[in-house]
Amino acid sequence: MAQAQQDAETTGTWRELLGRQYAPIAAVLAGGVLLEASNVYLTTSLLPTIVGEIGGAEFYAWTMTVFLLASVVSAMLVSRILTQQGAVRAYLLALGLFALGSLLCAGSPWMPALLFGRAVQGLGGGLLAGLGYALIQRALPQRLWARAAALVSAMWGVGNIVGPVVGGVFGQLNAWRAAFVVLAVVAVLICVLVVRSMPRTARGRSSEPVPWTSLLLLTGGVAAVSVASVVPTGLATAVALLVGIGLGVRFIRHERRSGSGILPKITFKAASSLRWVYLAVAVLAFGIGTEAFIPLFGQEIGALSPFVAGLLGAALSLGWAVTQMFTANVSGDRARRWLIIAGPVVVGAGLAAYGLLQQDGPSNTVIAAWFITLFAAGAGIGLGFPHLTVAALGSTDGEEEGAKAAAAVNTVFIIANSFSVALAGVLVNLAAPDLVRSAQLLMLVFAGMSVLGVTAARRAASGVRPRATTN
Repeated sequence: MAQAQQDAETTGTWRELLGRQYAPIAAVLAGGVLLEASNVYLTTSLLPTIVGEIGGAEFYAWTMTVFLLASVVSAMLVSRILTQQGAVRAYLLALGLFALGSLLCAGSPWMPALLFGRAVQGLGGGLLAGLGYALIQRALPQRLWARAAALVSAMWGVGNIVGPVVGGVFGQLNAWRAAFVVLAVVAVLICVLVVRSMPRTARGRSSEPVPWTSLLLLTGGVAAVSVASVVPTGLATAVALLVGIGLGVRFIRHERRSGSGILPKITFKAASSLRWVYLAVAVLAFGIGTEAFIPLFGQEIGALSPFVAGLLGAALSLGWAVTQMFTANVSGDRARRWLIIAGPVVVGAGLAAYGLLQQDGPSNTVIAAWFITLFAAGAGIGLGFPHLTVAALGSTDGEEEGAKAAAAVNTVFIIANSFSVALAGVLVNLAAPDLVRSAQLLMLVFAGMSVLGVTAARRAASGVRPRATTN
């Protein structure tokens, strides 16, 4: 009993986080990330209806690409904007951009206008997601960091479920413009909550210049890999991938040598495990790139209805969201390290099992196993993700560097997700038109990459610190 009470004091409780004092703050942090996450898949589910009305089918894939690129750019500026504007003004800026972009999308008469609206949405969404992580450190006591990190990151999983469902409803009603108006209204409602509840953090001048070189290198790398997924398979795909990888490598080298970059300075110090934390986050986020194609496999290979196939696609996110709500309760240092290490193994095993179960004309038993293996893969993400976030939050003591370390978790997540979606498209196209082979190739390659991430997870786990018992 005494040990249980001590653990609760060390880690805090869900009741405390969701109680009267901290619930409004938690709602803002989680709500902003949920807006960003659900919007990605909501728009995807609306696209057939949108294209049917305003045309622009040739730009179909770019509605996702433009949004993600804009999100990457703004996510990399979170710590700077937070330092200069303070928490309240930073959130109002992010929500204002997201609402404006949503209204621009709602009023779009043709596809180029929709793409512009998506870019503005992405700028606001990237800020919202980054602030959701960066302000855990400033707005909440340390004993609640793990649970807050679990709640915030769970919104990515929840958004992957809510987005397609809400988008499907509005698409069925042929009311896609109303869906974007609703997003703008929700953003305004969160603005009211921000003004009433968010602590007004100090504002000041950022100590570092805008990292233009890092921004250009990383944005260019993500853009190149995104292009690789939409150009004809062959030489053009290979060239685009090589350019993207090359710019990514150049970005890391520049960050290592630069005095001011996107990642905290401590990232590349020999004694720091932060770079391994970010790499472990990237490995876990990479597995999520398979989600874009799971509903397709369900419909074409398993002959599932669109609704059931959509549920299949949400199984991975559901496993992630549910699992981390429990693993965030773990307080022992040894147990948290083991959860971080086990994460990539479980993700890889789940994806590999799903890939190996692909067959023409599957039985109901096999289809049920699809759901189970995908849920297990998602559970692997949820095992260590909250503790990786806390490891990043506690990696540095400086306020601006601390905000940068926290926001970079989200930046790394978005970048890895962008790369993984693009690579998934390439792998699926390589085996087309045989979708069984496409599914097997995609899942087994991604499973192998997840298992290779165990080395990064082991090194990241070494940076887990004992949790403080005070604010």
